[in-house]
Amino acid sequence: MNGTKHTKARGFTLIELVVVIAILGILAAFAIPRFVGLEREARIATTLGISGGIRSAAALAHSVWLAQGVSPILMEGNSINLTSGYPDATDIALTLADMTGYTVTVNGTNDQAVFTKDGASGTCEVSYTDAVAGNAPLIGVDVSGC
Repeated sequence: MNGTKHTKARGFTLIELVVVIAILGILAAFAIPRFVGLEREARIATTLGISGGIRSAAALAHSVWLAQGVSPILMEGNSINLTSGYPDATDIALTLADMTGYTVTVNGTNDQAVFTKDGASGTCEVSYTDAVAGNAPLIGVDVSGC
């Protein structure tokens, strides 16, 4: 006897590791398709969120205009020009605190601002058309290409 003590080696066998990897592969096969569709849903949700922000900002600006009776009005230190008591299409973007992920294009001939989602493969946008006398601005949402 050489005086050394033999201890049994501890660890996982190759078969146990293969079984664990196979189980993880099966779980991944079921989970990945569920998460793939979430990117489109996230773009739709953010587009609907920015449309709600635009609606709220327009209503707030209109309220300030009704209370003060002056045009332009000041919102968060920005001078906002009004059309029929609502923010002008050229200034509606100034009423929003955060437009991260969106590009704003103002079409002066139609008095319209379009907020387009960056990275969308198709039409994923919110349009804001200036108010006309006696009516609120038109705010449209198109998420068909998100």
